[in-house]
Amino acid sequence: MLYCVPRTHYKPHFMKKLSVMAICLVLASVSTFFYSFKPRNDVSKNTDTVRIGSGLISGVKSDSSDVVAFKGIPFAAPPVGELRWKAPQPVQPWEGVKKCDAFGPSPMQAKPTPFMVYTSEFLIPEQPISEDCLYLNVWTKAKQHEKKPVFVWIYGGGFTGGGTAVPIYDGEALAKKGIIFVSVNYRLGVFGFLAHPELTKESPNNSSGNYGLLDQIAALRWVKKNIEAFGGDPDNVTIDGQSAGSMSVNCLVASPVAKGLFNKAIAESGSMFILNPLITTGKLEGAEQQGVKLAETVHASSLKELRNVPAADLMKFRGQYAPIVDGYVLPKPIAEIFAEGRQNDVPLITGWNADEGFVFSFKKKEAFEQQAKEQYGADADEFLKYYPANTDEEAARSQVKLSRDMTFAASGYKWASLQSSQGKSPVYVYYFARKLPATADYVKYGAFHTGEVAYVMNNLKFLHRPWEPVDFQLAKLMSSYWINFITSGNPNGKGLPPWPKYNTNTKQAMVFDKASGKQELPDWGELEFMVAR
Repeated sequence: MLYCVPRTHYKPHFMKKLSVMAICLVLASVSTFFYSFKPRNDVSKNTDTVRIGSGLISGVKSDSSDVVAFKGIPFAAPPVGELRWKAPQPVQPWEGVKKCDAFGPSPMQAKPTPFMVYTSEFLIPEQPISEDCLYLNVWTKAKQHEKKPVFVWIYGGGFTGGGTAVPIYDGEALAKKGIIFVSVNYRLGVFGFLAHPELTKESPNNSSGNYGLLDQIAALRWVKKNIEAFGGDPDNVTIDGQSAGSMSVNCLVASPVAKGLFNKAIAESGSMFILNPLITTGKLEGAEQQGVKLAETVHASSLKELRNVPAADLMKFRGQYAPIVDGYVLPKPIAEIFAEGRQNDVPLITGWNADEGFVFSFKKKEAFEQQAKEQYGADADEFLKYYPANTDEEAARSQVKLSRDMTFAASGYKWASLQSSQGKSPVYVYYFARKLPATADYVKYGAFHTGEVAYVMNNLKFLHRPWEPVDFQLAKLMSSYWINFITSGNPNGKGLPPWPKYNTNTKQAMVFDKASGKQELPDWGELEFMVAR
């Protein structure tokens, strides 16, 4: 899910007058006790205790299946005090058995508030929210050393919000299908993406700013080291993210620091290949200057003082927080890394949704056409062919479509095209067109941003909608494709409509709707037009 923050300096490429509303789609406690019996290191039907590198943990078996959920497992030391704005550090081992029966705190962010189409099923709980947030969750029905494929979920939220405790991110349904489901928290906003010259200076890697990505990498290292205890295969790991999580997946595929930690990737709605009107990325030097301004604003003259500033005060500073080219996690811009063939070349699924644009102030047809002429000059007629504005209503639909393309679809299209033409591994493209059943004002949102997630995870029961039988069939279909890809790197399987590999000649994609099947990628002409400029 995408979180948008107010833009104070950024001017979008086309809709520069678009009012980007602040979208705060945001998304327990861990106690220790001792068992009097000898613990066992498997998660078979009658036990819920395993040993990981830092100690023994216990989970909770589902009442309706053989799946055991381990929630709130610490994968790094709390990033507080002197560890604020440092790479994640190792967990201190514990004695006895740590109860992992509730989600850990969500990362620091604004209070979750429903808006637009985003009801509580898409949001984190109101409490707990804390800087002490580096926890992950595992759902499994496997026994130790079964070597089941592993799925790691990275949530969205515009890099300023989100968390693993969102209801539709529950991992039981996919774990029932035979994989190990892992979801991970990572630091957000000023806590996850602040750069500062002094932070760069103290870093052994001479970088700062990408702490949220380093958290994701630390979680993947934890998986590599510990997932066998849950019945998982550390050499068969798929990363999947949506919105900012999808952009995170793009960063991890590009990062040399993440090399060898996964061998398949899924990116739902977005990458960082092209300029995004809602998320600003940049280089270390510019991000450091923002950090200097923040320190001045909160009257901190040293890192020690800055680390002692209350979290609530830091969150008052309106900055731009997202992954940057820091020279370490991302040594170069992602497009350059791919152009040089230095990315982690793994099989990929990527795609986007039909109606996932964000427009909060619509232009009349005359104003929209005038902006097209000013922006595109001699190409304005071609632009208006793809985004027509013959009436105010048509202009409004085109503005939603343009927002979708600029924010999500064009960047995914660019990635798919590069993977197909230059990569060694296959890419599969989808287009989610199912307009989620709705009532009242929710009807207008159609196949909205994040709408596909409940289908992918076979979690329609967590989303309160007037579902039709076709929706449950679609959820079964999509989750089956995902399970196949997680298992083998190929979504195809017995009884499923064929999903061809994407290539730039035929442009065949899987369209998910009431009736799903392969067809030419919808709207590819306009996407080609956008990425060429």
